[in-house]
Amino acid sequence: MQWFMIFAQDKADSLPLRAAHREAHRDRIEALQAEGRMLTAGPLPIAPADPDRGFSGSLILAAFESLADAEAWAEQDPFMSAGVYESVDVRPYKPVFGTTN
Repeated sequence: MQWFMIFAQDKADSLPLRAAHREAHRDRIEALQAEGRMLTAGPLPIAPADPDRGFSGSLILAAFESLADAEAWAEQDPFMSAGVYESVDVRPYKPVFGTTN
């Protein structure tokens, strides 16, 4: 397994779509966590002190067999199919500091 960064940028005013598809999105991330393949994941708040402003995107650091597998996983995310994300960038990631199990 190799580590990959999945960086997704939201479309404008994505908060209602995020709310509608959040559970399915989180289920997939929790499955990676249960398999020991998750380093970290979370949304990128527009204004951390004001959650009602929404999010500009998401960051996921997770392990996959290949770049193609990571890209396929990202493309199948419910936020992608629901139109939350404007773009998704998947790149290899090399953890240097912190823990990686």
